[in-house]
Formats: sequence, C-alpha cells, structure tokens
Amino acid sequence: MGVDMSNPPNSRTKDFFASPALSLSLAGIFRDGATAAAAAAAANMDVEEGDEESGAGGSRRDEQTVEISSENSGLARSRSDDDFDDDGEHDDDGDGDKNKKKKRKKYHRHTAEQIREMEALFKESPHPDEKQRQQLSKQLGLAPRQVKFWFQNRRTQIKTIQERHENSLLKTEMDKLREENKNLRETIKKACCPNCGFANSNRDSSVATEEQQLRIENARLKTEIEKLRATVGKYPPGTSPTTSSCSAGNDQENRNSLDFYTGIFGLEQSRITEIVNKAMEELKKMATAEEPLWIRSIETSREILNYDEYMREFSVENSSTGPPKRSIEASRETGVIFVDLPRLVQSFLDVNQWKEMFPCMISKAATIAVICNGEGPNRNGAIQLMFAELQMLTPMVPTREVYFVRSCKQLSADQWAIVDVSVDKVEDNIDASIVKCRKRPSGCIIEDKSNGHCKVIWVEHLECQKGTVHTMYRTIVNSGLAFGARHWMATLQLQCERLVFFMATNVPSKDSSGVATLAGRKSILKLAQRMTWSFCRALGASSYHTWNKVSSKTGDDIRVASRKNLNDPGEPLGVILCAVSSVWLPVSHHVLFDFLRDEARRNEWDIMSNGGPVQSIVNLAKGQDRGNAVTIQTMKSKENSMWIIQDSCTNAYESMVIYAPVDITGMQSVMTGCDASNIAILPSGFSILPDGIESRPLVITSRQEEKSTEGGSLLTIAFQILTSNSPTAKLSMESVESVNTLISCTLRSIKTSLQCEDG
Repeated sequence: MGVDMSNPPNSRTKDFFASPALSLSLAGIFRDGATAAAAAAAANMDVEEGDEESGAGGSRRDEQTVEISSENSGLARSRSDDDFDDDGEHDDDGDGDKNKKKKRKKYHRHTAEQIREMEALFKESPHPDEKQRQQLSKQLGLAPRQVKFWFQNRRTQIKTIQERHENSLLKTEMDKLREENKNLRETIKKACCPNCGFANSNRDSSVATEEQQLRIENARLKTEIEKLRATVGKYPPGTSPTTSSCSAGNDQENRNSLDFYTGIFGLEQSRITEIVNKAMEELKKMATAEEPLWIRSIETSREILNYDEYMREFSVENSSTGPPKRSIEASRETGVIFVDLPRLVQSFLDVNQWKEMFPCMISKAATIAVICNGEGPNRNGAIQLMFAELQMLTPMVPTREVYFVRSCKQLSADQWAIVDVSVDKVEDNIDASIVKCRKRPSGCIIEDKSNGHCKVIWVEHLECQKGTVHTMYRTIVNSGLAFGARHWMATLQLQCERLVFFMATNVPSKDSSGVATLAGRKSILKLAQRMTWSFCRALGASSYHTWNKVSSKTGDDIRVASRKNLNDPGEPLGVILCAVSSVWLPVSHHVLFDFLRDEARRNEWDIMSNGGPVQSIVNLAKGQDRGNAVTIQTMKSKENSMWIIQDSCTNAYESMVIYAPVDITGMQSVMTGCDASNIAILPSGFSILPDGIESRPLVITSRQEEKSTEGGSLLTIAFQILTSNSPTAKLSMESVESVNTLISCTLRSIKTSLQCEDG
C-alpha cells in the first residue's frame, strides 16, 4: 500500500508494524551459505575454561544434539577467548602466577532444546531483562551469563547481516547511479549539436522535457547496440558510428548516430518501402480472409490460424527440419472503438501517445528513426523504425523486446492501415541474444464509422524465441493470449472509452456523484489515470527494475525492488520500496474483481482500514461497464480519517483495482477543479487475469449472468511504501519484512473471505 512508513497514519497502524510478528528474520531471507553455517555453529556454543574439545571427532560427536536455526547466520562472536570461565565469571581463586597465564578454553554446545527455548524468547524479546535470563537459565540448566552471551551474539549476528545486505544494496544502487550519470553526461555533451535533434531552450518547457527524455532513451538504446556490435566484431571499439563525433563530414566513420539509424544499417529506402508494401498486402489478406486461413473454435469462439494454409497462401518456406527454435503466435480480433480516425492514427505514429494508450503492455518504446514523414496531416505513407519492450503486469513473465518498421497508409476514403514488420537486415546487425521476438506482418485495419466510431480489425503475428515461463503463467503465454490481438484490442477499447467519458459534458448525475463541477470531475479522472500509469510502470519485469526474490509467510514468492525519487513531484520524495506477489486462486476473475473493488468489503482485506467501515464519497464512471469507475473512499477511525482514491477498470482480458492514500486537503482542492499534477501519490493494487484454461461451459443458458466456466484467476498484488523521506537513506530491512507481512496478511484475508484457503 502506498503508505509513508516513516509516519504511520495512526497509532494502531504503527503498533501493527512494530508488533513481534514483524521481528526481523534476516538470515532466513538473505542466506549466505558458508558464512551462515559458520555463524550458526558459533552461535550455539559458549567459551569456557578447561580442556579444548576440538577436532573433527568432537564436532561430529555433537552433531546430533545441535540444531542450527534458520536465523543463526552471520559472523561468529568476537569476544576475547580468556575473559570468562565455564560459568562465565572471572577466576579470582588461583594464585598470581596462574592469573597471568593464558586460560585455555573449551566450547560448550547447546542442545537443540536449549536453542529452541532461547530463540523463542529472542523473537519475543531480543533484550531480556535479568529476571527473564535467570528464569531461562534455571529452566535450561545454563549459567545466567551463558544465556546473556547467547543473546548478545544473536543481536550481533543480525546487525552484521543487516549491514552486509545494506552494503550490497548500496553497491547495486551506486552502480546504477554511475551508469545513469554516465549516460546523462554523454547526453549533455551532445545537447548543443544541431544534428542530434535535442530540444531548444526557446521551445515550450514541457514539450522539450518530453522530447529530451525520448532522445535520452534513444541514445541509451543506440549505445547498447553499439557495444553489442563491437563485441561481435562488426566494428572495432571506438570506430562505430554511434560513438563518433557529430561532425558534418561525409565519411562513414564520422556519420552521426541518427543518420546511421536513418539509413537502417545501409538498407536502401526503396528496399524498405518494398518490404513495407509487401507486409501491407499480407496484413490486408490476414485481416479479411475467412476459412480455411482462419478457423473459429466452437468452444472458445477464438479464431485460430491454419498455419499450413498460411504458408501456402503467402509462399512461406518451412526450412526447419528439426524441432522449431521459435514459437509462432497468431491471433485476430475485431472491435468497435469510441474515437475518431485521425486521433487513432496519430496515436500509433507518436511514440509517447502509443505508450500512454497501452500503459499495461508497453514498458519502454522509442522511435529510432523516421524513414519517411508521410503526406498530409495524417501522415499518409509514413515509415519509421521503432523499438518496444512489451510486458505483463507481473515480474514473473519476462518482457519481450522487438525492433520493427511501422507504416501508416490510407487504403480508401474511410479506411486506413497500420502495419508493423521486423526487418531482417536490421536484426542481422543486432546481437541475437536481444532479438527474442520478431513481428511478421501485423497491425490493424481501421475503418471510419459515423459519430466518432471506428471499426478495428487487429492482427498480431509473432515469431518468438522459446523461453522459460513460470508454470503459473505458462498456459496464458503459450496460448498467445498474453501478447495477442485480444489483449491489444481490449486495452485500446478501454483507453478510448475512458477518453470519451473524460471529454463528455453530459454525464448523468448517477455516473458522477460527489463532484459539483465538470472541472473537478476532469481533475479527479486525470489524477486517477496518472496513478494507473505509475502502477503499471512499477509492476512489470522491465529492465527498469531489479527484482530480488524473498519468501512470504504464506509460502508464496515475493519480489521486491527499490528506487529513489529525487525530484518527481508526482510521487513522494525519498526511498520507495515495491513488493509484488502473484498467486493462483480458484475463483472466477469476475468474482475476484467485484470483491476487491467493493468498498463495503474493503475492511475484509485492507489492513489500513483496521476493520472499520469504508464509505465512498465520490463515484465517477469512466466506462459503460459499472466496474470502470474512479472512487474516493474515506476510512474513519477513533484517531483520524483517511481518504483513498481508487481506479478500477475491467475489459475482456484483464481487470485492475489500483488505489492510493491521498492528502485530504489536496484532494479537496482537486475536487474543485485545481491542477492535480503536483499531488504526490504512491499507488498499490491488484491485477487480475483469467488463468487461461479455456473449458466448456458448466451450463448452457441464454442468461448471461448464469454462464460460467471452470478455471480460476491469476492475481498479482503489489504494494509500494515510502521507507524514508530522505533520498540518501538506506533501505531498511525492517521495511522489507513489513511489506512481506503486509502482502502475506492481505493474501490470507482475501483467501479467507473468498473461502479458498486451500487453493
């Protein structure tokens, strides 16, 4: 949940995060094999005076009576060998000569029962008082000072492990900052070069900033490709065009990187145009053909590509004699979009608009080069080389990187086509390790209808390198649903419908309650949209994030990543921790979505509600489905009141419930129509997918509400917390443990409420 952990909202919440249940189990989470074993052995013994019990025989003799706790990992004790005798007291009985001699020591190994009892007390009280130590020593048959030293050693071990892990995190963060600093320095050096195309200072600042960010991203991609090219020997290091200076010479080695990419690695524009035209013809056939090219499944109603017919129709040679190294994903979907044609075409050609249209699917995108600008306001005939990183809303599915040429062409007075196709000549110059996905002719045919509607036929045809996918997501990925036409179409319809409701001036009062003005409604919807974009950016397996895997208290895997916000006013400043877990639940995704978005049942899973009532004070529709809405909810308790903004959305593929606590005063100003861009917000929430297992209906009926199928839901839960208001602060392991407990408790509550504890 987007909660500032440095300043909990009320004392009851603070008590929760300080409870014994959150006591740190660092060794169990971050285990270092050799060091942990040595430390565990050291933690189970006390130094005593007497004969040494050393050697392999002595160690083996005690192995059966020693239990090494999962928490006993860390450095061994550093106490002086001759400080204490076998009872832990100084020896004052001997003569002076004996006191001057070095006292020999022996190691006393605690029994498994002694270890369990001391660890049980340690979890409750890491600093036991003298009375507790005396009682424990009598119970275990140990000297009080032995008990005291065991607790000292445990605290030292935990502190050492925490410092070592924090150092590792800082080193990783330092490497990332150095790389970012290096890239920014290179960008600044090129800022004055007119050939590089950076924004001038006399342009609008917001437009310049967006353009410069895109240019920076392009520069990073080009630098990465240049390094890979140099590695495989295409160009000696230092002679690649991407590292040459921006001179005006015509020498190939001195060409500017943008000029180099515009040439598409030496591929002539006429050849590119020929490839695009051929891809356009294939797309039109793929979009309009029926059987035998496309066969509709009776059970699922999905259209399935007859690949043998495809190879015959388009003269594709099947050169592979053995098992295919790449998998083929082909899908087609038709739908009606609530947007006018010029705006839709523009959203495909402007890379920023394209990313904003598909926030849950595109983690990174860039226009590497514009080969042809096209004609007229709609840029008929435009051709550009693009890069995209495609994601699912979970770190458990790897992203897909794809380079492709995109072209826009007007087919008739009311029909346009957008075609994407990967170009072999480009990929020949890129290391094969990063070309894991190619686009065969794909895209959409857009037909303009009356009253601002468009009919869209979307074809997605991919050739992907086979990779390892988590078993939970294997069905939905391998079936082509994850990155297929249905996903693209459903997302496009949802975003365009949201835009229509945002621009509408005649929304019925029942769909816009709690806000008096149209300006207030727009401000709230804009804030909710920014919150959703932020949530999608933080959730996937993009190379933007470095995920570390830990185990939750429920046995599910949790992945955590941290980042620092230095100057973005849209998020709290400081260190932000994001934790994500994906699980399968044996309930319908519709049931799960309705449960999570219902404010009347929020107190069943939301720990921050403290079990109290939750009430909606604002409810704004942003789509025809009643599940597509933005609400502002209030939680009241004895100590204070909290407001939460929630954005829930659902389509034919995916549902999301995203929320964040907000400042009440700031939110009241937004409700009156004030600008929401500077409202700091840190979203958490849920992504819900059908599990991809398509089966026969359980019943046959004409009533939609009674239709049901077997299968469950894939639930991804994500919490973001502000661990410190200072960007220079270290990531606290207590915060990792707290968010671990938060996810575990929330999942347990959801399973209990939906009666699927055993699922």
